[in-house]
Amino acid sequence: MHERSNERSNERSNERTLRMSNGAIDMAIPINISDLINQRVIESARIEYKANWNPETSLHTICAFANDIDNWGGGYIVIGIKAQDGMPILPVSGITKGSVDKISKELLNICNLIEPRYIPVSEHVVVDGKDVLVLWMPGGSNRPYKCPESLSSSSAKSYYIRRLSSTIKAKPQDVQELFALSEVIPFDDRINPKADIEDLHPALISNFLHEIKSGLYEASKTMPLRALAQDMKIAEGSPEYFKPLNVGLMFFNDRPDSYFRYARIEVVDKPDETGTGMTEKTFAGPLDRQLRDALAYMQNYIIKEKVIKHANIAEAERISNFPYAAVEEALSNAIHHKSYQIPEPITVTVTPGKLEVLSFPGPDRSISDASINELRMVATRYRNRRIGEFLKELHLVEGRNTGIPSMLRALDSNGSPLPLFETDMDRSYFRVTFFVHTAKANAGCSSIRRSSRFMLLMMCRIQR
Repeated sequence: MHERSNERSNERSNERTLRMSNGAIDMAIPINISDLINQRVIESARIEYKANWNPETSLHTICAFANDIDNWGGGYIVIGIKAQDGMPILPVSGITKGSVDKISKELLNICNLIEPRYIPVSEHVVVDGKDVLVLWMPGGSNRPYKCPESLSSSSAKSYYIRRLSSTIKAKPQDVQELFALSEVIPFDDRINPKADIEDLHPALISNFLHEIKSGLYEASKTMPLRALAQDMKIAEGSPEYFKPLNVGLMFFNDRPDSYFRYARIEVVDKPDETGTGMTEKTFAGPLDRQLRDALAYMQNYIIKEKVIKHANIAEAERISNFPYAAVEEALSNAIHHKSYQIPEPITVTVTPGKLEVLSFPGPDRSISDASINELRMVATRYRNRRIGEFLKELHLVEGRNTGIPSMLRALDSNGSPLPLFETDMDRSYFRVTFFVHTAKANAGCSSIRRSSRFMLLMMCRIQR
């Protein structure tokens, strides 16, 4: 078995060398391929399955993902898997092994037609014994991109974008938006001129790749740091000015707060409103580490569980002062959506009656005030597209726009009142408040739980 594994490894290495010699970019993609194919990490709108290689439609989709109009983080094309209603049909159908090199050559040729030039990353993998080619298109730093409408020599070039799960030709207003976005690269995806490539720690990168079970993990043990960072898309630039991206420093440096002031979580526990006996804990380090450490601290020292036994019921009822799952969603969302250009920490403040999570700034303007009041926060654009990718791969945040529903389910299951979302006219901050579970609050709210969320929130607040 070990010899056969080595043979497959050598065969795959030889295939990669051949394709690289043909000019195509082939490397292990820093994501678990099984999770990708089964949509366990990446949202379905960011994945397009193709049973067979179609150069023209693939070109349009590559261009659309590169334009990344909603700052989702680009997307993926999986060639060799049929789909129905956006869902993969398994087991996979696959492509012929001999077609992989042919596709790689054609891929390079059609991508040379994109203006400005854009080349995706590809990886040849074996799934269910079948050959599959995965293309990864991160959001491009030189957008907007345009490409030919057809592969005929006289074809005009147009801009393409993604709308939900479809690739469409951009309308004039979409093109204007793309040009406006070209002036603003998301902060987490920008080069950090104050850092050097050596500020990225290879051990942290390898640990990340091991945790997500990426095919890049084994190679990361021996790859030069510069090559590894380039494959991970966490550094870029010319040979003489090759710098880490902000997202690389946020996850793969032990003290990101030395580059981004107050990039940390502070937990303040006030058992008394006067501040008597107050404790403060600060959690720094890579974003995923500080999130996990802060959550572990709150689970061990802040969240309390009470067991209530009922006379005629065998099973006891367990309730928490604050349901852990709801707090986890609020803090994860704060890490994901805060601006790391604003020198303010994420603050969790706990008092006898409530737990507040405060971050800066507030929700994107695409979310209306009415939606915030009604606890329906559906964002059309991400502030931190790369941070979200890494957190999802680590299973620290869920899919797009699922955090608030998960939070509400956890509160409802615990019998807790609904949370309060607060911001100001300028959207300069965002505060999520969880109210402590009490028998009085539970009794007052349970009989009207089927009312509208907004009315339920207001009635619970009046009772307090």
